[in-house]
Amino acid sequence: MAEPVTPTEPAAGGPQRLQKVLSAAGVASRRVIEDYLVQGRIEVNGKVVTELGTRVDPAIDQVSVDGVAVQLDTAKRYYVLNKPTGVVSSMKDEQGRPDLRRFTDELDDRVYNVGRLDAETSGLLLLTNDGELAHVLAHPSFGVEKTYIAKVRGRVTPQTLQRLKQGVELDDGPIRADRAKLLQAQGDARHSIVELTLHSGRNRIVRRMLKEVGHPVVELVRRQFGPLHLGTLRSGQLRELTKAERGALLTIARQAEAARGTAGAKED
Repeated sequence: MAEPVTPTEPAAGGPQRLQKVLSAAGVASRRVIEDYLVQGRIEVNGKVVTELGTRVDPAIDQVSVDGVAVQLDTAKRYYVLNKPTGVVSSMKDEQGRPDLRRFTDELDDRVYNVGRLDAETSGLLLLTNDGELAHVLAHPSFGVEKTYIAKVRGRVTPQTLQRLKQGVELDDGPIRADRAKLLQAQGDARHSIVELTLHSGRNRIVRRMLKEVGHPVVELVRRQFGPLHLGTLRSGQLRELTKAERGALLTIARQAEAARGTAGAKED
């Protein structure tokens, strides 16, 4: 990881004043950012900086304000899509099925989905042109937490929820839910509504877990992906992440990278 750049004259396309970079990233005005610097609220590559003349290279350096990561590259875009059922999680489906292009063709930026939802599952899908972030979030070792709401056949009991949390054995190995609860206010005599949170990225994992405990899924929606929530976004709608959402997503991604780097150093 690069060390903070010392206050020198910037080369073309290289280091720039921190105030200018953070202002362009939408953090605050340059005057306010100067106050942040003096107050010790800004870190560059993990180190607090207080020099008003600090310069950073947006292409190399990592900056955070109050512990929240800031994306310095203003060309990076992040969107949340409420994917409808019947749409495959691909930018071009070779079988001619409805794909994600119907939602992204009008965007100025070319974006890609982070992870997948099967065609029968609706809900939150992250789209971005930030390849580095997408790689971290999609990597199995990262294990971003995801929350699903499932309508299942049969009446789910507390014992079944406990079994899901303790773990079940599937063809590709054991799996357990981080959290599982029954949404008592919903459902009918023949069905139950279950909220399931887990960090596995294995294919169709929620459907397979619930089938294993005797409750096949009728409908499934992903409501949360890491710090991102579906909220009131309607099916088929797309919106850009807020500044706070971008910061939260980048922060946990950088923390995961740092943790993997530390683990790798210990193994060496």
